[in-house]
Amino acid sequence: MSQHDGKGLYPPVTVALTGASGAPYGLRLIDCLVAAGHEVWVMISKAAHLVITTETEVQLPAQPARLAAALSERNGAVEGQIRCFGREDWMAPVASGSGASASMVICPCSTGTLSAVATGASNNLIERAADVALKERRRLVMVPRETPLSAIHLEHMLSLTRMGAVILPAAPGFYHNPERIDDLIDFIVARILNQLGIEHRLMPSWGSGVGQPE
Repeated sequence: MSQHDGKGLYPPVTVALTGASGAPYGLRLIDCLVAAGHEVWVMISKAAHLVITTETEVQLPAQPARLAAALSERNGAVEGQIRCFGREDWMAPVASGSGASASMVICPCSTGTLSAVATGASNNLIERAADVALKERRRLVMVPRETPLSAIHLEHMLSLTRMGAVILPAAPGFYHNPERIDDLIDFIVARILNQLGIEHRLMPSWGSGVGQPE
């Protein structure tokens, strides 16, 4: 694990929420990263704000400073632990390889965002940040939530995998005997944290007795 910075936080992880169903996954991921002591850089697309309102009871402002304050209040982040960037904030650190974080997660990831990143569109800051992650050979985890998948979606996933991205579909398992929706959310968030190399206690690892016959 990387060392803390001067503020006592681990290095930042960039989290982007886009317009696919699955907003609870992204919000829970932010909560877990804050709890793990990481600085978190957040971007939320216009469509994602609509999805958050539809799928949760969380109300988040669009203006970056107010958004950071609302997210921090929601999960108890320390001052400066959460930073938020606007959709066209081209001076944000994530827009350049010299300033971007070592890891980025797009959760949930719409198929539109999947397509834009696969083709290098960079029409907004989320797409540009993902493009930077790919060109700098940094960790990029994309969490699509769509079904069924067309050939276009599958081809983009294959292309991104070949570029070095991790495609982690929001398809929770059931061998841990989930009792609540939150258990299904945590299953996916645990897989994301595993990809980032961040320790967690969301659910035991395979081989620890979970889901195995007695």
